[in-house]
Amino acid sequence: MIKHVDYLIIGQGLAGSLLAWELIKQGCNIQLIDNQQENASQIAAGLINPVTGMRLVKSNNIKTLLPCAKQTYHELSQFFKQDFYIENPMLRILRNEKETLKFHQRIQDTSYLNYLKTKLKTAPESIHAPLGIVEQKQTGYLLTKKLLACLKNFLQEKQCYQATQFAYQDLQFDKAINWQGISAKKVIFCEGYQAIYNPWFKSLPFQLAKGEILTLTAQQTLPPELLNYGHWFIPLDEHQFRTGATFDNINLNTKTTDQGRSALLNTLTQVMPILGTTTLDKQQANIRPTTLDKAPFIGPHPEHNNLTIFNGFGAKGSLLIPYYSKHFTQHLLNQKPIATEVNCQRYF
Repeated sequence: MIKHVDYLIIGQGLAGSLLAWELIKQGCNIQLIDNQQENASQIAAGLINPVTGMRLVKSNNIKTLLPCAKQTYHELSQFFKQDFYIENPMLRILRNEKETLKFHQRIQDTSYLNYLKTKLKTAPESIHAPLGIVEQKQTGYLLTKKLLACLKNFLQEKQCYQATQFAYQDLQFDKAINWQGISAKKVIFCEGYQAIYNPWFKSLPFQLAKGEILTLTAQQTLPPELLNYGHWFIPLDEHQFRTGATFDNINLNTKTTDQGRSALLNTLTQVMPILGTTTLDKQQANIRPTTLDKAPFIGPHPEHNNLTIFNGFGAKGSLLIPYYSKHFTQHLLNQKPIATEVNCQRYF
């Protein structure tokens, strides 16, 4: 017997999961296919940080993106009766005179005052920061693995989740799209880095980047704030923390490396020498689906309108995906145009 759905979603990372949530809220029938391999979302730090990079640049459209992300994660927390988004100030350690100069320029711009405190902090004894510390506001992190597990259970209860390998050659085109007994109006590919193998969307200019992350336990009591010093530091409790992430666009695999671990530990102990002795609990690696112009790929294929993509959110997925899930849903249901800067057809 054929199962009829509106949308067949491929991939249960943060993109596929939040899009599925949004479409179900709007009354759509969906089926989500998950290959059950660990994806980048599951190991991601989930950081939300409005001002990033050495030049302290405010994320585009942050006044729209940030409230939407917070509202979405609050809604999910209420539904599942669990906390997923942890708001926590971030202490940014100034590493050189260029960063210091850029900070003083930014605080002259009133549009940055919601995100940066105007006075430099003196570093506590445990942190080595001779040039001072910038306190960033409206920062936090998403417990992505916990959220994805809850959404997976939700989809399973609704009988619209299927754990299986998806093969492109099994798609059959007619008036609808058919795949292994499922008939769908549209397919939405949310495959993360595996989109480079997708026969319809592999020409899009992904610029993949491998990242490694460590989870460690310290003997000392940890500072409660997030830290940013080129890498990041997230305290999970008084003693356990995560740090990352490396950036490697050459060795595109999911294997952990001694070099990655050493790089993260070296920068960590330069900033917090007291963490010279820690216990390694876990080392993880995955591949970020980053793109050439740092903007996601959203929308239909130019020749196959019923094949669509929702991908390419890179390291800012926790911030971007809630808003663009709603944006794409409005396109799918009400034919609202997709914003030019994220429309995948900019590259076709």
